[in-house]
Amino acid sequence: MTAAWPFRLSLLRSIQGRLLVASALILPIVMLLAGLALKNAYYSSQEVAVKERLQLQVYLLLGSIELGDQLAVLPQSLQEPRYAQIGSGLYGVIHNGSGRLLWRSESSRLLPESQVSANFQLPTVLTAGASTFDHLPEAGMFRYRFSVIWELNGKEMPLQFTVMEADQPVLKASAAYSRQLVFWLAAVLVVALLAQVLIMRWGIHPLKGLARDLKMIEQGDADRLSGRYPSEVQPVTDNLNRLIDSERQQRERYRNTLGDLAHSLKTPLAVMRGAGEERLPLNEYGSVVDEQVQRMDQIVQYQLARAVKSQGAGLAQAVSVKAVVDRMLGALDKVYRDKGVCSDAQVSETLGFAGDERDLMEVLGNLLENAYKYGHSQLRITGTLVQESLYLEIADDGPGVNPEARQVILERGARLDTSIQGQGIGLSVAADIVSSYDGRLEVAESDLGGALFKVTLPGGSV
Repeated sequence: MTAAWPFRLSLLRSIQGRLLVASALILPIVMLLAGLALKNAYYSSQEVAVKERLQLQVYLLLGSIELGDQLAVLPQSLQEPRYAQIGSGLYGVIHNGSGRLLWRSESSRLLPESQVSANFQLPTVLTAGASTFDHLPEAGMFRYRFSVIWELNGKEMPLQFTVMEADQPVLKASAAYSRQLVFWLAAVLVVALLAQVLIMRWGIHPLKGLARDLKMIEQGDADRLSGRYPSEVQPVTDNLNRLIDSERQQRERYRNTLGDLAHSLKTPLAVMRGAGEERLPLNEYGSVVDEQVQRMDQIVQYQLARAVKSQGAGLAQAVSVKAVVDRMLGALDKVYRDKGVCSDAQVSETLGFAGDERDLMEVLGNLLENAYKYGHSQLRITGTLVQESLYLEIADDGPGVNPEARQVILERGARLDTSIQGQGIGLSVAADIVSSYDGRLEVAESDLGGALFKVTLPGGSV
């Protein structure tokens, strides 16, 4: 008994098992109710047939009456031969209005007197034209009674005709029908259960296919659910595909964040290394290190935050663009002091960025460092605000970017000049941040002769 419980529990945990158990419980009940309904309908049809036969026999008796001087009598020989056979199963009797027996068939001679009396199991007297039909189980008979008024010699004579038929043929036919009904209903039940199993296997097959496809994704043999599924399952597979894509994008974002973090830390580390090479006084060197350590801490916190967010969001208070530009230029001047780059910042004090200050620092830091790295001696950054849109342009006098390569350099890891040390992810990081604000990052040719980077971001006034 205890060993059967795990099997039952595992069966109920399966959809197919639940449907099979439900069918095994409900179908027999349905078949039982259907069997009872069919049996009752068959028995009722048999009773209706018996009633019609007995009613016909009454009409035959009425038609066989012969008129005498004092009363109506029946001939000795009737059209129905069973009336003349004792114990034939068909019996007829006639009573007058007072219940006196006027005539009985030869077949009823062996019946008890009580069963041929006018009031046998019928306490009320029938009125003229009335009829009754009933089954007398204790007597083993069906009975049909009909009352008429016969006019003889100007006098009215009430007559009551009673015709009875043995119920054994009907009961035997009903019993045989019941046996056949049980056999066929059992056969239908078995076939229905087998059909239910096949239908369930066919109906649940897409779920097995879904499990198989998920297993392929888990093993790395597929990237997403690409099979054809029923309309009821398709929303589930679509949501699973979105979940898989989101998980893959999140994993890619984590991987990119590590590269972005390493790339972003290069500038503070270069500033500290340059400060060490300049042999600055201890207090000045400590100030530089503290500033860059704080910057590194901000970078780490910022990159961790970027790893879990997927969309840029505007801030209620606009960020001063000029303050961020001055900070970036000051740091890069120290890193690239040997190149002697002359920077020109044409940015208004009131110009603001409607977003996260760390995003603006990341974008400007990558673009300005790119200008310092590839430019020769000049760099210009301009900023304007037009209808709540911030337009920034960063121009240098370097070799520029070929038109066919301007889109390529915005892709992660793409670098045109491999002679200069770098990871090739700075511009892609900037492009990713700009796109998160539904902005644009374009590459063109500047009037200084080098590259021109155009940035469009949500803006505001400080």
